[in-house]
Amino acid sequence: MGSFFSKNHTECDHDHDQLSEATDEMRPCTGLRVLHDGQSPTVDIIFVHGLTGHLDKTWTVPGSAAPWPQALLPTTIERARILAFGYDARVVDWNMVSQNRIGNHSRNLLQAVADYRENDMTNDRHIIFVAHSLGGLICEDALVVSSRSVEKYLRSVFNCTFGLAFMGTPHHGSDMAQWAETMRKFTSVFKQTNPELLRALERDSEVLARIQDEFHTLLRSRSKDSPLEIFCFYEEKPLTVVGTVVPMDSAILPGYLHASLPYDHRDMTKFASVDDPGFITVTNVLRRWVRAISEVAPRPAGQILNIYQMYRGTDKISGKM
Repeated sequence: MGSFFSKNHTECDHDHDQLSEATDEMRPCTGLRVLHDGQSPTVDIIFVHGLTGHLDKTWTVPGSAAPWPQALLPTTIERARILAFGYDARVVDWNMVSQNRIGNHSRNLLQAVADYRENDMTNDRHIIFVAHSLGGLICEDALVVSSRSVEKYLRSVFNCTFGLAFMGTPHHGSDMAQWAETMRKFTSVFKQTNPELLRALERDSEVLARIQDEFHTLLRSRSKDSPLEIFCFYEEKPLTVVGTVVPMDSAILPGYLHASLPYDHRDMTKFASVDDPGFITVTNVLRRWVRAISEVAPRPAGQILNIYQMYRGTDKISGKM
């Protein structure tokens, strides 16, 4: 009970949970956890893992004591609170796996972020999402739900979101989903499985088409006064045996900035040091966004328009650069 009601609302808070290491390996980390509080933060940077991912391990180089958003990012970006969201993204497991669909996970993300920020009265603070793979689709869907909510505290998540950094997100699906589904069917005789997450990632998936249609409509609705900043990263290297998981054409969004990272799909989220080329590339994007946000004081949710004009270097009154 103590870990459930702990400060960060996760099921695997290592400071409070006394379960054995073996049990911890068996159970996914779920919920929202603060990795770093920051110095007078002006923004919340929230990391969301992908399919079969983990709140900590997705962002941690094997052998490292802590995930890089906790150990490295604060050395580069000081005025940010850094959080991570975890959910049961397992597709196959010997034990019970969650049967949640993308919509369930996206609503859980929205609720967790909105609740946490309302409880500590930071729901006027800006938000940046950094999402890997399936996590990007969950963030997109969460923002769509937030934008339509009649509840002010839920809608504030959409209103306060400044940008999204996608890392290997299959916006247009992945051919590997069919391969993974075949393997899932083979192992389902022996293990618990969740087929819904894989089917949603197929290139002809109706769920994926819906998410993309609604998210692009959302982008257009904010394009004039308060556009969402988007940056897409894609993998350069294939996974051994498996190949390229999310190709460039699926990982990028037309009309938005993008860059490659010199890793495969699994390792593109793991940085060993501040000198890691991937860390430098990703944090350069985040630093630009945080700098733009920090140039003005926090504003109430829904009143953050001027920041976007400042970020783009345009004087709204004079029209000068």
